[in-house]
Amino acid sequence: MVPERLIADCIRRDPRAEHELYKALYPLMMSICSRYEHNRQDASARMNEGFLKVLLNLGKRRREVPFEAWVRRIMINTVIDHYRKERDRKTHETMDAPMELSAGSVVNDYLRTMEAEAFAELLQHVPETSRKVFNLFVIDGYQHGEIGELLGISAGTSKWHVAHARQLLQQAIARMAGTQATVKTALP
Repeated sequence: MVPERLIADCIRRDPRAEHELYKALYPLMMSICSRYEHNRQDASARMNEGFLKVLLNLGKRRREVPFEAWVRRIMINTVIDHYRKERDRKTHETMDAPMELSAGSVVNDYLRTMEAEAFAELLQHVPETSRKVFNLFVIDGYQHGEIGELLGISAGTSKWHVAHARQLLQQAIARMAGTQATVKTALP
């Protein structure tokens, strides 16, 4: 929880307070940006863009809105704004490698033991649009209509991207689970 005193000092443009606020918000901001960007450098760039927006708009924040929720919204909007700018430059995205489908029970068993970092790594292999829609829907709790408005797509397209991301993730997890099962059975 960020103290109101620190926010007030940042509104007055105190460099020490701004640095302290950056350090306090870094884990939250970076975790949001990392979910949406392919690499740490891009996530860091979005985070810094978002933090600048936070600093520039601190005086406009309504006090009844929790500060961390307000920052979270700015960070998500920053990532989405960047996506919109870059969307026109990209025409087609594909998976790096084709994945085979395995039995659902193997996937579920493997998923229970999978760590969040490993899942985040798998998510980086999902095409950008599907990854962003999946994050907005599954992790950040947006509805398909809201996602459609944010990204300039229909609610149906949003649903398709979530289903597509899920399918690709299930295939990747199944492949990993099959590899794990093969390794475990090969051991004495």
